[in-house]
Amino acid sequence: MLVAFLHSDLGNCQKMAIAPAQIPTSFGHELRACLRCRLVKTYDQFRESGCENCQFFKMEEDHERVVECTTPNFNGIISVMDPSRSWAARWLRIGKFAPGVYTLAVSEALPEEMQAICEDERVQYIPPKRL
Repeated sequence: MLVAFLHSDLGNCQKMAIAPAQIPTSFGHELRACLRCRLVKTYDQFRESGCENCQFFKMEEDHERVVECTTPNFNGIISVMDPSRSWAARWLRIGKFAPGVYTLAVSEALPEEMQAICEDERVQYIPPKRL
């Protein structure tokens, strides 16, 4: 039922010319969260199409990057249909990301070499507060 709701609302986002991220195809143990932006998808989805917010990681080209840049260890899930207008998205610092499914918090930091890529791409990386 949640997936059906997400599909209908994501259709509305497409009408508004906002490119939504893929929504997870299942909500089981195969979910992973991007360590930079906290987007949640399945391992296979990250492997096939990477992260919509962090395309510079090129996860779809290097499958080891999926393991390096994502984690199965996260807390909570929030669906965001219009990040620019959502107070929750702004509070979670995901207000400029693609509409989609995000975690509230990850418990791991991005590896240093991936942090260097963020720096080279001039994109902000905020490590988790508690490691």
